[in-house]
Amino acid sequence: MSLNLDEKKAIVAEVSAQVANAQAIIIAEYRGMEVGQMTQLRAKTRESGVYFHVIKNSLVRRAVADTPYAGLAKHMVGPLAYGISTDPVAAAKVLHEFSRDNEKFVIKVGAIGEQVISRDEITALAVLPSRDQLLARLLGTMQAPIAKFVQTLNEVPARFVRGLAMVRDSK
Repeated sequence: MSLNLDEKKAIVAEVSAQVANAQAIIIAEYRGMEVGQMTQLRAKTRESGVYFHVIKNSLVRRAVADTPYAGLAKHMVGPLAYGISTDPVAAAKVLHEFSRDNEKFVIKVGAIGEQVISRDEITALAVLPSRDQLLARLLGTMQAPIAKFVQTLNEVPARFVRGLAMVRDSK
């Protein structure tokens, strides 16, 4: 069923709004996938806050024209699904994990800002720890010197007490 002009304009406006706020766009080919698998993927992307839709390539080309993601237009060929996210790692993680389990779902290319990234770079992005994990590591690194300093200060009176205990035990 073809779309009329008003429906097409609405889709282009919706995708343009998503692209305006996006930090990453990932394009994947879904040729030969079953409906149930796509439904599972849509549920996972929704949980991660990723805008994931199968949209006509010509409409997406119009939406990304005159944006930093215009470089993706030449890669928009064939049956494609688009993952658009404000968190580049979230989109990469969800789509990469799904592509590992489903060989018919193939990540083609992506973009972060004006830079078009390959499938290998998307994989590298997907294996990065999450933002929360990175913040926890940073906090642990920042607390380590302070904790060690407190531990060192605590050791002086502890040694004194242990020394007194040894003297007491020997008498």
